[in-house]
Amino acid sequence: MAEFKLSDKVNPNKVFLLNTSEIEKRLDPFYYIPELKELEEKVREKDVKPLRHFVKSVSSGATPKTAEKEKYYSDKENGIPFLRVQNLSPTGILDYEDCKYINKETHEGYLKRSQVKGGDLLVKITGVGRMAVASVAPDDFIGNTNQHMVVIKTGSKEVSTILASYLNSDIGEKLASRRATGGTRPALDYPALLSIPILFDERILTITKKAVDEKNKKQKEAKDLITSIDNYLLDELGIELPEKDNSLENRIFTTSLSEISGSRLDSSFHSSYNRQLLESLNKSKYNLDSIKNNIKFIPGYAFSSKDYLDESDCYLITIKNISKNTVRLKNVTYLPNNYFDLYKQYRINEDDLLIAMTGATIGKVGLYNSSKKALINQRNGIIRPHKTLDTQYLLSLLNTLLYQELILKNSVGGAQPNISETDIAKIKIPLPPKEKQIEIAKHITELRNQAKQLELDADQIMTEAKTEVEKIILG
Repeated sequence: MAEFKLSDKVNPNKVFLLNTSEIEKRLDPFYYIPELKELEEKVREKDVKPLRHFVKSVSSGATPKTAEKEKYYSDKENGIPFLRVQNLSPTGILDYEDCKYINKETHEGYLKRSQVKGGDLLVKITGVGRMAVASVAPDDFIGNTNQHMVVIKTGSKEVSTILASYLNSDIGEKLASRRATGGTRPALDYPALLSIPILFDERILTITKKAVDEKNKKQKEAKDLITSIDNYLLDELGIELPEKDNSLENRIFTTSLSEISGSRLDSSFHSSYNRQLLESLNKSKYNLDSIKNNIKFIPGYAFSSKDYLDESDCYLITIKNISKNTVRLKNVTYLPNNYFDLYKQYRINEDDLLIAMTGATIGKVGLYNSSKKALINQRNGIIRPHKTLDTQYLLSLLNTLLYQELILKNSVGGAQPNISETDIAKIKIPLPPKEKQIEIAKHITELRNQAKQLELDADQIMTEAKTEVEKIILG
């Protein structure tokens, strides 16, 4: 009987034959994809050891109920960092940009088993996308995690760094993904994770440390450029920020009855520092005018979550999408397509400015730099400048420390501050000639572009380091 063979035209990594004798414990085809099987065989030709060889202990956390927020969670100032998968990075460095916080009681009680300390190795074990993304907790770090990653104690930050670099390589990721199970939400159980073959080579540590140092240097240069924008802009406007004095003497002050008559009664609104901010603004070399006279403001609408869709051509921009200078469209909410015409008064135009009006990101202003159809949700607003204002100038101005402080000053509420359209309308802005605004905006754009290029250079450094690590693994 002739041997059955597949056509040469089929992709051998999608359609392949397997002898019964080659089947191990797993029955799913992904584990036996020839490319992955051959890769692991090649790696095992080296002096490798399973990941468990380097592990002193491994644990995972849980996600406290958000419905009981007051019981488990806290704010940034008083809480313990609660890490999630999005905080892990293929660079091996933790990213705190979207970090939640839990209270001390939760950290030391309910989630005691998943405490994270400096030098610990954190590895993603569930979720779509890249598997086994690994990061190392920095020195003196104290934090916690949810159930979608594991905390591995290796006993040494150096060991953790080598392991993270290995797992973050494309080779390490393929070896991890080969062991994952599950369809729509793949996962690595402990035995599968700990069985990943590791080539432990100290050259990996040298390469990684050098790359991280160079990356940090580039990122610091980028950060310094972004920080300089505030100073440049305020200098051009002739405004000098007062120094913040938090001494007890400065926090105790008196005010006359006439000053608070018909105004707010909270002490922070009338503080010495806030008075100094306004005095600094009034010293601008250019005339001040109320922002309401120079913009059209459109508050958002309370769309029902029942109308949200998995996908459509109509975006709903919510508070999570608005950050300083930008509007992020990676994690948008969708509405029915016909809503774009039904709710046309809430349409967002390309180059509109969007402002967050509540919560931790209150006052942040982002530019909607997209032609995608979108509507604005409640707790946010659209700022549409008149011809008197250059959009980029206003964007940069509102995101300065000065205006972020003024917006917060005009907000109400404690733990969850809010600012209304009326409060925003009270804000005054310097109005240089339009040509001067454009000149300022152009220089700021150049600074931002330089900073962006430095960030890209930093990413490229890590990409090249990853390539070097893979050369070591495969020889």
